[in-house]
Amino acid sequence: MLSRTADHLYWMARYTERAENLARLLDVTYRMSLQMPGASGGYWGAALGITGLDGAFRARHGDSIEAQAVLRFMALDVDNPSSLPACLKAARENCHAVRGTVTSEVWETINTTWLEGRSAVAHLASGAIEGSELTKYFEWVKFRSHLSRGVTVGTMLQDVAFHFIRLGTFLERADNTARILDVKYDELAPAESSTNEYYEWSALLRSVSAFEIYRKVYRDVVSPNRVAELLILREDMPRSLHACLREVHQILGLVANARSQETQRQAGLAYSRLRYGRIEDILQVGVHAYLTDFLGAIAGIGNGIARDFLVPVQ
Repeated sequence: MLSRTADHLYWMARYTERAENLARLLDVTYRMSLQMPGASGGYWGAALGITGLDGAFRARHGDSIEAQAVLRFMALDVDNPSSLPACLKAARENCHAVRGTVTSEVWETINTTWLEGRSAVAHLASGAIEGSELTKYFEWVKFRSHLSRGVTVGTMLQDVAFHFIRLGTFLERADNTARILDVKYDELAPAESSTNEYYEWSALLRSVSAFEIYRKVYRDVVSPNRVAELLILREDMPRSLHACLREVHQILGLVANARSQETQRQAGLAYSRLRYGRIEDILQVGVHAYLTDFLGAIAGIGNGIARDFLVPVQ
């Protein structure tokens, strides 16, 4: 496969997954800000921190963090390259570049998402960003991401093109789960005894579709250490770090070339730490330190993939 084709497929998947993750984060943050309005500034500041947009937001809007400004910046602002519409547009542009490689169903799904998304953004931008229309927009973005993945799995030949799409999806998902847990765990764990504890930990779990899974696995009150165990080490949790790195490691083995040995080694090392890790050891090191190291490993794997398979950055 041409490196340019692999590049477009990989980034198409990453931007699609990124849009879903951002919609999840904004949806949960918005709902929490309604439940506890007195702390809403902290919730929106955390959302900016998780996505790495704090500096860009302050450069545009100043130091005052208000819900409406953050929502417009992250959910509607086409000039923000990490906003929802920008992610949907980037996914569509990458898909358009490889229309001959993906199936017509994949192209139509991603193109329709972008077209309908433009209309939704224009409608929301014309008034106050709040209420049921906003939450429906976030649900719609998540649904379109699910649909895109389903159409990809259901219609594409499971060849090298398919593997690069999956590789982008799981690398992006691992990065997102680690960022959310890193920021939220560090913020919430010291306040374990607060009256808002249950709602905030539940919101964290819901942001990665893990609340119902947590109740099924542990059948107990939500506790920080079990949340960390579920999202880091549980192989059967779809958005856990363990599940994502298992897929990344396997896919790198399937697409390996003469240059990718070191990237495979890095992915295997990161996967082994998760496969054989224990929550007691992670807690002893510290969840923040562990996740910081993990995010560094993910960045290294991403750089390795770009170096070994994708179009060189000019």
